Amino acid sequence: MIIVVKIGGAALEDAATLRKCARAIAELAQDGHRVAVVHGGGSALTRVLKQLGKQSEFVSGLRVTDAETRDVALMVLGGMVNKKLVAAIQAAGMPAVGFCGGDGMSFRARRKHIRGNDLGFVGEICFAEPCWIEALWHQGGIPVLASLALGADGEYYNVNADEMAAACAAACHANALIFLTDVPGVKDAEGAVIPWLSTKQAQDMVEGSIISGGMLPKLEACKQALKQGVGRVRILPAAEAEALPQFYLTKLNCGTEVTCA
Repeated sequence: MIIVVKIGGAALEDAATLRKCARAIAELAQDGHRVAVVHGGGSALTRVLKQLGKQSEFVSGLRVTDAETRDVALMVLGGMVNKKLVAAIQAAGMPAVGFCGGDGMSFRARRKHIRGNDLGFVGEICFAEPCWIEALWHQGGIPVLASLALGADGEYYNVNADEMAAACAAACHANALIFLTDVPGVKDAEGAVIPWLSTKQAQDMVEGSIISGGMLPKLEACKQALKQGVGRVRILPAAEAEALPQFYLTKLNCGTEVTCA
């Protein structure tokens, strides 16, 4: 089975949660599944930018990225965060190889605009080639992908990690895409986690302003993954990552499963 796991938020910040996620990912691979990991690192990036005296601005959950911010993103996401995650997976007993979407021309990006707003060096994936991911699987490794891609202009673009994960899952014809997050799942107007959510219901909740912020690109990524043939898509709390290897075997009582409308 092919499984793409996206890790972000507290899972990358808290050492105990990172170890728990890494163990779950390693167990999936040890069970014979082909696993690819895509990661964000927005909290670490915001922290380093603040240390450098730069404030972060967001539009619809996406970071406005000038050239200096993009360069810091390359350093933080492609460097520190990526290598920390690789180390955690290897400590859990599986070989992992870290790279970013620009390596091997695996993922290409074009400049992304939101409602006419130019977000700078923010990209959206326009091409994906999984041959290097498949080569790592052939050698028994776990690819760990930072959400950065090259444009036709030769510039690196910061890509939302949820979108990168969806593109990766679609390109690899994944059976499942799982988002490990720092939230319990998608919540309704009363704050209760919704166990099953169709893309149509999600759109209605967005239009009703029940869903906003960072959940917007995540649910759009879920929708795109399902639309492009990914079998199942689920948002799981990283704090309960030990449930990950049981994803296909038992009914999970945590997180939100996103389904086609």
